[in-house]
Amino acid sequence: MMNLRHIEVFHAVYVNGTVSGAARALNVSQPSISKVLRHAEIRLGFPLFERAKGRLTATEEAHALFREVDEIYGRVGSLQQTAKNIRRGGEGRIRLAVLPGFGLSVAPQAVARFRKERPNVSFDIQTLHHADILRTLTERECDLAIGYEPPKHPRLAHTQIGSGELVLMFRKQDLPDAPPRLSLRVLEGREFVSLAHSGPMGNLFNNEVARQNLSLQESITIQTLYTAAPLVRQGMGMAVVDDFTARACLDPELDYRPLDPPVRFGVHCIYLADRPLPRLMQPFIRVLSQFTTETVAKPPTDRPPLRVIGAR
Repeated sequence: MMNLRHIEVFHAVYVNGTVSGAARALNVSQPSISKVLRHAEIRLGFPLFERAKGRLTATEEAHALFREVDEIYGRVGSLQQTAKNIRRGGEGRIRLAVLPGFGLSVAPQAVARFRKERPNVSFDIQTLHHADILRTLTERECDLAIGYEPPKHPRLAHTQIGSGELVLMFRKQDLPDAPPRLSLRVLEGREFVSLAHSGPMGNLFNNEVARQNLSLQESITIQTLYTAAPLVRQGMGMAVVDDFTARACLDPELDYRPLDPPVRFGVHCIYLADRPLPRLMQPFIRVLSQFTTETVAKPPTDRPPLRVIGAR
């Protein structure tokens, strides 16, 4: 079957479309590319390219192989980058996956602070949903995932870096005199954007609705929490989201209040239990924890401090 050299040459020819282009990309001679390509086809037992007028056209078999080859090629590139970082000693690369709401503000701030102190560290950042955390870690697409609640799985370990709470987001014109906290009962008889199917946040919300025996009528259900803000802005109703998302989406038209009683959740760094975190990751987790705590502690900048209206 194909070895790594076959994969490298096949990838270069497929991407560049010609032997000469592949030779330039790999900085080798054209005869060398042709020889390796022919050897790969012999090993596979079928042609990868049709040759006509000096140009190669990928066969159906080549198209079928390319997705797998492209993934392997990318992993080899990642391996080479890791080896290079180890050789350089003080440098490194952190592959980070974050929930969208956390990725709107806290994660970028933490990355910026960390790179200011360690400018030779590079980052690969992606966003993901809660349901993708286990797969993304086990398939080694990231080294560290940030989730609001860690999935329960024997292969995963986690470190809590802070906490947050659910809040009610609304247009200021709809609740001009909102108190410091709002009960979910304010949603009764109103349209609202529901996160009922959005992982652990949806579970928290559903449990609180059941505990209070509320009768609510959702108008729109969302999977990604930051999509709530434009829907609320368009008058589609109020929305219950996490406070990280609410803070990042705040603008002159929107406001939010935490729930009464509070509905809180943990923020966790999640990683593979059988793969100890590199030393570089520990100081980054401390920076993440610092920004998570600071974000929750400080009042939003787009509105004045809340004053208590009436007695409870």
